[in-house]
Amino acid sequence: MKLGITMEGGASRTVFSCGVTDALLEENIMPDYFIGVSAGIAYGVSYLSKQKGRNLVIVQKYMNDKRYMGVRHLLKSRNFYNIPFVFDEVPNKLEAFDYDAFEAFPGKVVACVTNIHTGKAEYLEVPRRNDKFEVLVASCALPILFQPVKVGKHYYLDGGLSDSIPYQQAVKEGCDKNIVILTRERGYIKKAERAGDISRKLYKRYPAIVEDLKTRPEKYNACMEELMEKEKAGEIFVIAPETTYGIGRTESDPEKLTKLYEEGYQQAKKQMGDLKRYLGLEETTDKPRNVQEAINA
Repeated sequence: MKLGITMEGGASRTVFSCGVTDALLEENIMPDYFIGVSAGIAYGVSYLSKQKGRNLVIVQKYMNDKRYMGVRHLLKSRNFYNIPFVFDEVPNKLEAFDYDAFEAFPGKVVACVTNIHTGKAEYLEVPRRNDKFEVLVASCALPILFQPVKVGKHYYLDGGLSDSIPYQQAVKEGCDKNIVILTRERGYIKKAERAGDISRKLYKRYPAIVEDLKTRPEKYNACMEELMEKEKAGEIFVIAPETTYGIGRTESDPEKLTKLYEEGYQQAKKQMGDLKRYLGLEETTDKPRNVQEAINA
């Protein structure tokens, strides 16, 4: 069996997935191949370094910090998120990322990004010792909120523009068992975003990106429909929130985000028996615990 795990993005909503992955860590369920897009890969690396609870600590301590994100950063550096703080000071000084553990992870780690010139998805392997996290930043580079990010010879934007839920890449890589962690409820239908017209004007020099922005809702909805069909057929195991509590992509309230984390943790524990049967593992009788018990475990 080769296990693939795919994590959708969603900025602040991805705290749901952090609850899910902490529950997976408790059961020692680790993938052979991990692919994430946008915040899905940014948060996912803490799961792969087995730092249970690290993402929640960052959410609770720093996301409401003025140094983390806000309009003033957008006006100053044209990035809504303060990249030097989020991707350097936090992991390298404040809440240390375990590079040794990440390097020791035996599987493959991939970030989905969108090439700004072609508009197509590319799947870049995440370096294990890059303390600037350029590949992660590129995957998170939402239109308007980020500037394009250079990796190697090319410039990239958020991977979700071209492949919002890149589970098919895991299948192509030979994963015969796949877990997909969503940040939207089952049945969610994406509509054209209000900022779409602004984005298309900003990126008129990059017609492929404009096309991605125009067709993204249609492609996303088709992908979700296909994913739900594969879930019903037992081909893929999906973990999705029952509710996201109306949380938007730039939510910073620690109390609200902790609630969504707990939704992810409890949802994963609720589905753990079915997941273990899907993976051919011995079933557990553990009952879901609350957040604090989960972090202290």
